[in-house]
Amino acid sequence: MATGISAGSSQLQYKLNVRKGIINTCRQSSSFSTSTFDKCTHKDLSWSNGISKFLRVQRCDFSKTLNEDSKSNRKVRALSCHLKDGSTKYFDFAVIGSGIAGLCYALEVAKHGTVAVITKAEPHESNTNYAQGGVSAVLCPSDSVESHVQDTIIAGAYLCDEETVRVVCTEGPDRIRELIAMGALFDHGEDGNLHLAREGGHSHRRIVHAADMTGREIERALLEAVVNDPNIFVFEHHFAIDLLTSQDGPDTICHGVDTLNTETQEVTLLASGGAGHIYPTTTNPLVATGDGMAMAHRAEAVISNMEFVQFHPTALADEGLSVKPEKTRDNAFLITEAVRGDGGILYNLSMERFMPLYDERAELAPRDVVARGIDDQLKKRNEKYVLLDISHKPRKNILSHFPNIAAECLQYDLDITSQPIPVVPAAHYMCGGVRAGLQGETNVRGLYVAGEVACTGLHGANRLASNSLLEALVFARRAVQPSIDHMRNSNSALDISVWDTWARPVVPIALGNTVMHKMLKKTSDIRKELQSIMWKYVGIVRSTTRLLTAEQKVCKLEAEWESYLFEHGWEQTMVGLEACEMRNLFCCAKLVISSALARHESRGLHYTIDFPHLEESQRLPTIILPNSLVNGSWSSRQLHKQPESNGYVINNSKNRWPEESDWTPQIYVRLENRWAGYGRR
Repeated sequence: MATGISAGSSQLQYKLNVRKGIINTCRQSSSFSTSTFDKCTHKDLSWSNGISKFLRVQRCDFSKTLNEDSKSNRKVRALSCHLKDGSTKYFDFAVIGSGIAGLCYALEVAKHGTVAVITKAEPHESNTNYAQGGVSAVLCPSDSVESHVQDTIIAGAYLCDEETVRVVCTEGPDRIRELIAMGALFDHGEDGNLHLAREGGHSHRRIVHAADMTGREIERALLEAVVNDPNIFVFEHHFAIDLLTSQDGPDTICHGVDTLNTETQEVTLLASGGAGHIYPTTTNPLVATGDGMAMAHRAEAVISNMEFVQFHPTALADEGLSVKPEKTRDNAFLITEAVRGDGGILYNLSMERFMPLYDERAELAPRDVVARGIDDQLKKRNEKYVLLDISHKPRKNILSHFPNIAAECLQYDLDITSQPIPVVPAAHYMCGGVRAGLQGETNVRGLYVAGEVACTGLHGANRLASNSLLEALVFARRAVQPSIDHMRNSNSALDISVWDTWARPVVPIALGNTVMHKMLKKTSDIRKELQSIMWKYVGIVRSTTRLLTAEQKVCKLEAEWESYLFEHGWEQTMVGLEACEMRNLFCCAKLVISSALARHESRGLHYTIDFPHLEESQRLPTIILPNSLVNGSWSSRQLHKQPESNGYVINNSKNRWPEESDWTPQIYVRLENRWAGYGRR
């Protein structure tokens, strides 16, 4: 039973069980109201070491296919079949999410069995679809893998895992060629070769792109291949609630994932993306609510480097447009890094160029440097946005390279060929996530991750531009063979009766429309307040005082929300889209805050005025270990987990308070009532 998170998953058996109005949830897991942070050396705990052995899996019989009808009707009929008769269908692989990592993985494992792709919204609605710039890879004779490696490590503030970086930079070119063979159409130059762009932090031109809509083109090609694959079945608008786990001695085993309308058995791949919507302004689509990270954390997966939230320096600032959008955007419109790579210059509102004041690389500095430079200008000058100007370049080139940006801006009477673009930083990418090894494996047996939900060690303290799609491609492929081996080498059968022991969550229909309307309104207000707290206290520039304030406010807000729900009839096992997203947002917000409090230095994306310098002793990943606290919040526990006592429960050797021998050089941080310290107390 393997489960994958974020983009690569283990290939295991899946059962889709769709029942109208009923959602199945699991029974075994532990609460995570408290987390332990452990800074370990690369030698002691490298990215590829200390990861669980692959879980033995027994492949279940599969009743041929869900549907023998035409491919165009297969997806809808598969879902409606379950809704009508409640029947159970088995899959060899389940993938949660439909971004680049999930779809690439699905297409590969579909050569060896049947695949269920479960996606939160429409299949195209993913962070991949909104990626503008491109994919970085060494495809030019004058470039080198070593150069790409060094650029990545420098951008990551030397916190990257070098082995991971070399793997990704070395295997990346082949993954690009596979996309091209699949039908992805990238831009070519007049010489007939791929047109390679340059972006901030890169020493060479190595960005493969499709104008300024690269992610959309990749998603198109992948979805087209998925539709034409008879072994892949897509289930739209299915929300993953929690991972289904059990204990085998000291080990946590993942059997699958519980979703609204869907239950997957044995193995699941979550390609669930990031958590941009813990902030009020983000380039991420609405689906990016940290679902995979929160589910993995509740299922006892190790989480790492959550303090490193990347704010893209240049999102379109609606306040600077002469014609304002008619309604507030769900997500900020991204102005790709490639605009600066093509010669775009940043000015304050007095038309003074300011980036040379902050870095000798000026506009081509890594994103963390540029975002802090813009943030500093805005605060010093009390302004709402800065200007990004590309109008000095030939009009033909601008429209050719950035047609999507030009068209979007023109809707608001802004011609980027003659006018500067108002821009402001926005939450963009989570460099931290579920800690993964070189095959996408995690400490939870059977759980694999890839894409933004994973923390592979590639990005370190700051992601190099256009390395995210590359990482997803490489790790989605790397998780395939271990998944296949899992299936073929399985020796033990899953006891199906275990499913009956897990409490089944229910949709709160019995509460009535009036109560539900009030709950939805309250949840919406709480969500906005959480986002406001995160932006004000856990933004681009931080301080210990502000982080502690954020921690206190978030915990208080979470308690207020949960109290409101339960006072109005909500029960522990009730589920709904908005409530599930809210609990995941709270979980991720607390992980970010606690990680930030644990790092006593400024490195990459984490900048704090109390520790403004790099500290060599702190050049270590932040590790959030599982724990056994059961008196935490509702959002901190898997739905089946009920409070057992008012104290601490020690379940096994890894779920315990640290012994004296553990104290050095670890950092322990409590998420609720925080305590932290270096060395001995």
